[in-house]
Amino acid sequence: MEKLFFLLSGENLTLPVSEAKAILETEGYTYNIVELMDQVLRLEALTESVKTIPIRAAYTRLCALELFVSKANYTDILKTVKNVDFKSVLKPGESFVVRINRIKNYADKIINTMELEVQLGQQILNQTPETKVNLKQPDKTFIGIITDEKLVFGLKLTEISSKTFSERRPRKKPFFHPSAMPSKLARCMVNLAHAKTEGTMLDPFCGTGSSLIEATYIGCHTLGVDAAKRMILGCRENLHFFNINAEGLILADARKLPFYKIDCIVTDPPYGRSASTLKSTTKDLVHNILLTAYNLLTKGHRICIASPKTLNISTIGTSIGFKHIESHFAYVHSTLTREIAVFEKTEV
Repeated sequence: MEKLFFLLSGENLTLPVSEAKAILETEGYTYNIVELMDQVLRLEALTESVKTIPIRAAYTRLCALELFVSKANYTDILKTVKNVDFKSVLKPGESFVVRINRIKNYADKIINTMELEVQLGQQILNQTPETKVNLKQPDKTFIGIITDEKLVFGLKLTEISSKTFSERRPRKKPFFHPSAMPSKLARCMVNLAHAKTEGTMLDPFCGTGSSLIEATYIGCHTLGVDAAKRMILGCRENLHFFNINAEGLILADARKLPFYKIDCIVTDPPYGRSASTLKSTTKDLVHNILLTAYNLLTKGHRICIASPKTLNISTIGTSIGFKHIESHFAYVHSTLTREIAVFEKTEV
């Protein structure tokens, strides 16, 4: 295994790390966490494991092969970089560029990032005299992240653009509803549920189709259910807009689903003024859908479900028999914070 690091989004404190781990687990890659830093996850894993990150991740910005870690000051950095074998990653005739990113204001009074880029570039040239710097179209990019008063430095393996998610945000879709799940969060929930390529994911409250769209983009078969005909028609309109065909869109009560087995479930049940709770309290609705999910899932399979933080959904899930894997919290507005909970069925 190689030492790798992931630059994570700062949009949520806990979701990016859990998503990255969930992707590796879903794809069957073994990994060891080395260190969790502010927006940087250092780990040991096979280099090939990062190939799945650009396809699946919502909250990872880039992945890199780690070359060194040092304290964030010029003395320690320049001392450490002299012991790095750059010839092992940079071949004669190749061009390169060095880029340094700073998280928040770490070491801002100690290090000038542009100056550090020049100094590190010179060190690399000294060790690989048959290479050259190319600022616009380099063959390889070395990336450094200043965070937690350290510099994590390595060779960029892949970079993930967030542009596609912005193009699929709720108001960009032809059918809009104020309770619609943002595309990034929907993708993250799909990953947390360990949705597998060619597996079948169900959303029993599919709404505008955010989870169905995001799951389809990573290769899942999808099933959507909603009790409101208007939502089913709107969901179908959104799917067609993105050239997506779900395995089925069904007008039905999520508490009485016409299935007997599903690989995983991702859902955001209705709550709040703009949503219908099927003439039931939100607590009862969540309890019933978790109970239904328990009967649909087999051992080792997961449901990722959103609910208001005030509901304390972890207690509801464990009372039914699920193992509560984790919870994350996403602020929506002054009266609503979503709890994103992941449950796993551990018994047959």
